[in-house]
Amino acid sequence: MTEIIPHPTSELPDGLPFIDNLNISDEPPEETTPLWLSLWQNIQRMGLTEQAMRIGTGLASITMVLIAVWVMNSFFLTGNVTNAQKADFFAPRATPTILPEADPSLIKFAAFVPIENIQRLADMHTSLPVKPRFEITKYIVQKGDTIFAIAGKFNLKPQTILWGNYNVLADNPHYLKPGQELTILPIDGVYHEWHAGEGLNGVAKFYGVSPDTIVDFLGNGLKRETLGDFTNPNIEPGKMLIVPGGQREFVVWSAPRITRKDPAVAKIFGPGACAGVSDGTIGGGIFLWPTPDRFISGFDYSPDTGHYAIDIGGQLNNGVFASDGGVIVYAGWNDYGYGNVIVIDHGNSWQTLYAHLNSISVACGQSVQQGGVIGLLGSTGRSTGPHLHFEMRSDTYGRVNPNDFLQ
Repeated sequence: MTEIIPHPTSELPDGLPFIDNLNISDEPPEETTPLWLSLWQNIQRMGLTEQAMRIGTGLASITMVLIAVWVMNSFFLTGNVTNAQKADFFAPRATPTILPEADPSLIKFAAFVPIENIQRLADMHTSLPVKPRFEITKYIVQKGDTIFAIAGKFNLKPQTILWGNYNVLADNPHYLKPGQELTILPIDGVYHEWHAGEGLNGVAKFYGVSPDTIVDFLGNGLKRETLGDFTNPNIEPGKMLIVPGGQREFVVWSAPRITRKDPAVAKIFGPGACAGVSDGTIGGGIFLWPTPDRFISGFDYSPDTGHYAIDIGGQLNNGVFASDGGVIVYAGWNDYGYGNVIVIDHGNSWQTLYAHLNSISVACGQSVQQGGVIGLLGSTGRSTGPHLHFEMRSDTYGRVNPNDFLQ
């Protein structure tokens, strides 16, 4: 039996009208499934959903790329590019032509060399070797120069500057002053003035080299065929010879060991020598810094240049203190470049020397205590500025580096 139910007419979202009357019967209506839906359901039943999604995504990507290429070719590459040019652009590259003078076998071999095995030999930083010099150079000392700084400018050792200028510096770095003309040797060594009666063997032995070292150095201008016997060579007296690699002892003008029993031994060094025999305070063997400032000014302890002291910088008229207790055995002027000098004998095999003082506050034979003011810092004698030239000497160790003993 069929029942008719009335229903108002309306439209579906896709524009299809409802049927005015729905036929509802006891038998189910025949269902019609779209083909694509049926196909998808079959794929799901077979468990191929994931694979189908991947394939679909890949096809969609390829399609989008092809569309993008077509759009670019149709709208952006249509300027002055002809079809012939397009064809040439996409055509395979031709094999490079080998020049007639090239060896094809070598080029063929090079093509198989891995790039990572090719080493780059070019170096943008090139160090040119220093050319040897044979001639003497003259140098005018500038304000602020030191023996070390001048030596560094010419790639020489500091002692070579002293050994090449004994007539100017007398082996004393403190004699250096602006305006002096220095002789700069072309090589490390000694500058020797030849004297009548000298022999090459003796001169060479004195400086620790062989005679051939002097004769063969081109800067000396010596010729073997005219030189004659090495024991009495034909060398004009007064000729200056360069002794490459030569060395000699420095002539040290600092005060000798001045004992309390015989302080007058220092009288050859100047009017500051003490005449009387003195006795008094003995030091404790611990040495304090002798100035308020503690920086080296100009020269440090350097046996290689004959400087057996440290130069302590400071302000003019700063106090200078006794490094340890003792007795004054020299107080006054020094004739060898140290200006006003004080020497304290500490009575325990130690002595200390204080030079270039602006003024002296003690006298010969006076006992002083450690830390007591003995003078004022200055720049007297051969000095380029206010500083204290400070030496320490031991009967056991000789002239020592004060940096190793000062507290």
